[in-house]
Amino acid sequence: MAEPPLSPQSPGPALPLRARLSFACGHFLNDACSALWFTYLLPFLHAVLGYGHAAAGGLLLAGQAADGFCTPLLGFEADRAHGCGRCGRRKGWHLAGTTCVLVSFPFVFSPCLACRDSTPQWAAFIYYLPFIIIFQFGWAATQVSHLALIPELVSSDHGKVELTAFRYAFTVMANITVYGLTWLLLNFQTDQPDRMEHLGPQDIPVFRNLALIVVGLGAVFSLIFHLGTKEKPYPPGVLPEPEESTPLLQKEPPGSPRPLLLWKDWLLEPSFYQVAVLYMATRLIVNLSQTYIAMYLTNSLLLSKKYIATIPLVMYVSGFLSSFLMKPVNKWIGRNLTYFVGILVVLAFASWVALARPVGDEIYGLAVLLGAGSATILVTSLSMTADLIGTNTHSSAFVYGAMSFTDKMANGLAVMVIQNLHPCPCCQPAGAEEREDP
Repeated sequence: MAEPPLSPQSPGPALPLRARLSFACGHFLNDACSALWFTYLLPFLHAVLGYGHAAAGGLLLAGQAADGFCTPLLGFEADRAHGCGRCGRRKGWHLAGTTCVLVSFPFVFSPCLACRDSTPQWAAFIYYLPFIIIFQFGWAATQVSHLALIPELVSSDHGKVELTAFRYAFTVMANITVYGLTWLLLNFQTDQPDRMEHLGPQDIPVFRNLALIVVGLGAVFSLIFHLGTKEKPYPPGVLPEPEESTPLLQKEPPGSPRPLLLWKDWLLEPSFYQVAVLYMATRLIVNLSQTYIAMYLTNSLLLSKKYIATIPLVMYVSGFLSSFLMKPVNKWIGRNLTYFVGILVVLAFASWVALARPVGDEIYGLAVLLGAGSATILVTSLSMTADLIGTNTHSSAFVYGAMSFTDKMANGLAVMVIQNLHPCPCCQPAGAEEREDP
């Protein structure tokens, strides 16, 4: 029989505020790099470096595929680890993942060091590929280990909800930091005599410095996490591996046995596939809109490059504020209707874009619609997934791992399809020439 301090069901002492803040710092680097990756990778590769649609889409697809494969595998392996030195099994994987992100991410947003104007794009693709794979491996390791610490640091339902709330607060801070830094760097650059209103090779220092600042800030926050978070010495196999949205309110009675992961049973459930398709479609809407919003602003609307910082910021803040309405709205009209309302808001955005050319301040109204609608459907789909799992928390790792894999592969393939259907000349602002594929 396990001792009370090691039992996940026995409530322990509440974490002090300092420990909760230290824990929340542990995912700042991941959140900041994710915002930079999804929002600015394609504009950087297309407009700044001049790479073609196939090369840019292929690099993003490779990153999504690496993340999709690594997330479930790392979750399984982290449960079997025994820790390394003074680091426990969770903090050990977190440190390894953070190191991978720190050493690889700056190279993703920097020009190829060994490339020349005559260098073929396939050579540049090979140059960037290892850095992207290392970054995605490190990102997945950091995410999985940080989430796995939640049930090990606290055991009460209230404590888990509180830690998740602190974690989300730092996610908001990370995204606002990235978009705020982008706006500052672009505005500082416009004071130079040779400034240009659209993205181009002259913006290489902006993205390089942005990546370096993000990595530097993330390293500081990760250091605070490792110094201020004390991991309990749980033996391997005691706790299940949580995923990004594992339900925090455990409804199974205390002392109930935790059976082994029965993944075959889920494959026979029709509702498993229904929710998986819903979650994948939701992630396609959210991630693709974030990925292409910068290119829409600069290439379709021909707006100044400062908008690639302000519009994503408005989207994120509107989504964050609308998330506070999810609980009362869900209680009032139910989850299905809440999701339907979110879809209607997204469709209103899409109709506005398709039927009229937004001008002036209208673009900010579009950003509010897209941000609020995307947040609504994402939060609701995560709640539906938690409802699907219910009391079967022992197999939640498989459910979220499978959905994460399909989500990331679908996003990567969708980007590749869009890139191949998108004419190359439209990938460049006026005055910039795209390098042709060999």
